[in-house]
Amino acid sequence: MEQSISIIPENTEDYYGEDGLLYCGKCHSPKEAFFAKGIALMGKNKHPIECSCQRIERTKQEALINQQKHNDLVRRLKTDGFSDSAMLNWTFENDNGRSPQMHHAQRYVEQWQTMRSESLGLLLWGGVGTGKSFLAGCIANALMEQEVPVRITNFARILNELSSCFSGRNEVVDKLCRYPLLIIDDFGMERGTEYALEQIYNIVDSRYRSRKPLIVTTNLTLDEIRHPQDTAHARIYDRLLEMCVPISCIGVSFRKETAQEKLERMKRLIG
Repeated sequence: MEQSISIIPENTEDYYGEDGLLYCGKCHSPKEAFFAKGIALMGKNKHPIECSCQRIERTKQEALINQQKHNDLVRRLKTDGFSDSAMLNWTFENDNGRSPQMHHAQRYVEQWQTMRSESLGLLLWGGVGTGKSFLAGCIANALMEQEVPVRITNFARILNELSSCFSGRNEVVDKLCRYPLLIIDDFGMERGTEYALEQIYNIVDSRYRSRKPLIVTTNLTLDEIRHPQDTAHARIYDRLLEMCVPISCIGVSFRKETAQEKLERMKRLIG
C-alpha cells in the first residue's frame, strides 16, 4: 500500500508516512522501525534500519570486498604453490580439448572433498610431452581458485631445498606435508643416489602417514613402477601405488607436434 506524505524532512527526498516512520525517497521502503512490544528507549519508540537501496548497496560493497579478499588469497596461493609462472596458464579454460584424460582431472577437482578425506591421489604416467604436467597444473589452478593450498614441485627442487636448509630435513618435509595437496612433477628424473632415494621415500611416506593426497607425474611406464629394479625403488613405488590411482597418458607428444607446426610455419614464412 502506498504511503502518504505527512511531513517532508528538510533538504532530503525522504519522507514520513502515515504510520510515523521515515521512508526512503528513492526506494520508498522504511528507514525506521518501531521497537517491539511498544518499548521506548530514551524517550524514543523507534530505531533506524536499512532501507532496500541501502541494503542493496551494502551487499554490493561487501561482495566487492569479499571478491578482493578472494583474489588476494588466490594470488598468494599461486605465488607460493607454483615454482614456474608459466603454470599459471595451465587451466581447464586453456585446454585445447585434445587430451583424452582431461575429464579425469576435472572429476578429481569436482570430487576434491572425497579425494581429500580418503587421501586419494593420481599417478599420471606416460611418454614425454603427452600433457601430464598440464593436467596436474589444471588441477592445482582449479583447487587454488577454491582457496585450497596446493604445492606443485619436483624432487630435484626438493633435494636442493633439503641440501640448503640449515634447520634440517624435518622442516622441509613438514612444510610439504602441510599442503592439502602435493603434486610431484617429473618423478623418476632425479638422480638415483642412496641419499636421494631415502629423501624421496621420506617425502612420499610422510604424505602417506599424514593421510594427505599426492599427485605424481612420471615418464616411467606402469610396468617399470610395478616391477622396480631394486629394493630402494620398490618401497617408493609401492607407497605410490597405495596412494595414487594410475592414469595412462600415452599418446601423441604435444611437444613434438608443436615443434613440427612451428617448423612448418617457419618454412612457409621464409619461402
